[in-house]
Amino acid sequence: MTAGPGSVPPTSPEFRTLMSRWPTGVSVVTAREGSVDAGLTVNAFLSVSLSPPSILVSLSADADTTPLVDRTGFFAVNLLSQRQVRVSQRFALPVAPAEKFAGLPVHRGATGVALLDGTLGAIECRVVSRVPAYDHLLFVGEVVRLEVGVDAPPLLFVNSGYAPADPDGRVDLGRRPGR
Repeated sequence: MTAGPGSVPPTSPEFRTLMSRWPTGVSVVTAREGSVDAGLTVNAFLSVSLSPPSILVSLSADADTTPLVDRTGFFAVNLLSQRQVRVSQRFALPVAPAEKFAGLPVHRGATGVALLDGTLGAIECRVVSRVPAYDHLLFVGEVVRLEVGVDAPPLLFVNSGYAPADPDGRVDLGRRPGR
């Protein structure tokens, strides 16, 4: 689809501002190659199909996790709970993969990837499709194993911040002061 006559394409900041209004769940994608674990915070994740169960993740082409997923053909999506803001922040940092995992409780999935403890659950996948898309790679993964974790509110991101939850787990998606 092309823009109409006289229209001006949006700038990256304009696009980011509009997209910040759309709430997304926060997850961490993990991968492993040999003895090296890598992971990054991701909100571009979605269910593709129920039969067979499959998902899609969008990974920045320059992220340290992307080449591991590309080479090994396996990854996991760890669905973060409201209590895991610090985990989300840690995996969003541009630091060496070993620093992201240092002192963090994990266990291994069937594919060998690190699964983060305390998540809502984890989905292990085998890559069935890889599509370059601008500065990202889209990976479609067939689910090979999943595990259900804690029963807690999900970690959500909206208006450029984490959405707060009350003690009953209800999440407030409204505007926060100072935003």
